[in-house]
Amino acid sequence: MKTTYSEAFVEQALVKVFSRGDRTVRSIADELNVSYFTLKNWMRKISVEKRSAPRGKEKRPQDWRPEEQLVALHESHGLQGEALQAWCRERGLFAHHLTSWKEAFCLGGKEAAPGARELRTLKDENQQLKRELLRKEKALAEAAALLVLQKKFQALWEDEVK
Repeated sequence: MKTTYSEAFVEQALVKVFSRGDRTVRSIADELNVSYFTLKNWMRKISVEKRSAPRGKEKRPQDWRPEEQLVALHESHGLQGEALQAWCRERGLFAHHLTSWKEAFCLGGKEAAPGARELRTLKDENQQLKRELLRKEKALAEAAALLVLQKKFQALWEDEVK
């Protein structure tokens, strides 16, 4: 006679198995009064489903749109400690991301991190200054080399005059 188990029971059994610590699967099966092989089949089925499930590209915190950030701030408002950390882990975030988003929203765009255009302007200016510095360093090295050659030339002529 085949016994059928509810999905809730199967889920609870799998949770118990996957969080068993140093206990064996067989001891969990005995405790739940389930066949060892049935439990192993459930475990295998879950692992196959996880492997075959299409994995969407995980969203980085910098990829979140402002609307999504606001929803995240709303959902996490009032959470503290472990609850906040658990909520963040589920979404691939850290608490400091929420803090920075909150500060950005509170500032309302004023004095926030420089925008993309400002950042690009600063990068271009930085590159231009680096090129100019490199050019001046080369000119200085050339001038130093010419001075050394001039001193050697003068020393050579002084030896011939004597």
